[in-house]
Amino acid sequence: MDKTEKTFKSGFIALIGKPNAGKSSLLNALIGQPIAGVSFRPQTTRRRQLGILSTDRYQMIFVDTPGLNNAKDKLSLFINNEVRFALEDADLLLYIADMSIPADELDQQLTDALKEKRSQDEVLLVYNKSDLSDKGQIKQTYQALLPESRTIDISTRSGRGLPKLLELVEERLPEGPEYYPTDQITEDFEREIAAEMIRAKAMENLSDELPYSIAALVNEYKERENNVTYIHATIFVERDAQKAIVIGKKGAMIRKISTDARLAIEEMTQQKVFLDLQVKTQKDWKNDRAFLRLVGLAGAGDHAK
Repeated sequence: MDKTEKTFKSGFIALIGKPNAGKSSLLNALIGQPIAGVSFRPQTTRRRQLGILSTDRYQMIFVDTPGLNNAKDKLSLFINNEVRFALEDADLLLYIADMSIPADELDQQLTDALKEKRSQDEVLLVYNKSDLSDKGQIKQTYQALLPESRTIDISTRSGRGLPKLLELVEERLPEGPEYYPTDQITEDFEREIAAEMIRAKAMENLSDELPYSIAALVNEYKERENNVTYIHATIFVERDAQKAIVIGKKGAMIRKISTDARLAIEEMTQQKVFLDLQVKTQKDWKNDRAFLRLVGLAGAGDHAK
């Protein structure tokens, strides 16, 4: 490389934090289009997902991670393993702090795990939802956990602070190669993203308990005539009684989920979508290794005792 040229930077930046802190919303905002399933329910994200942002100066590979949780089954163990892998593997960590609630025991567990493996100067403490009032005391609860980390206020909803956040990330990136083609924005296939969006919309529409029993699988994804994408997908639940709830009275709930998911997928693909949804029961799927692999949670439970 000519010494007069500016050095090119690249690296992996893990988005970590509690469930529902806004990690997936931040990923979508930084990339500029939806690639991660988002709902107001915690644990919408269950596996790592890449969002790739490329310019002539850098390639930032953001890694959206699930929120750390109190593991009760093989799915939960897999989710926690995804978080721990990101802690070790990333070049830089963005700790997303939700300014609507103070730091709690899960934040303590996650920052303890973080400090075992990483220096605090490798962490940016990102105060999300910072447009909320009365946030001073809440900030202090997070700052006490990561007192040596640089902080920044952002709002994924309004976009405030995102340009400054990118500046801070660029400053801290190492020199490196282009890991991905400049026009690639994620490592996942569109059918995998579609499954995540279907699951996110199901979680968003259903009652408090049921969302965590939901899984989604795209069985068929193909282009048809007139630039229409045909998607046949299955929503899985753990019990027959849950299946009736997902379908709803006279099919009202499944139609609502299908409409919301179709609109989200159309926004992602910029194409018309015909979405054909069905609901099936898969008993105790959260502890079924083969099923977890089928729905994209490869290796789930492999470290379980």
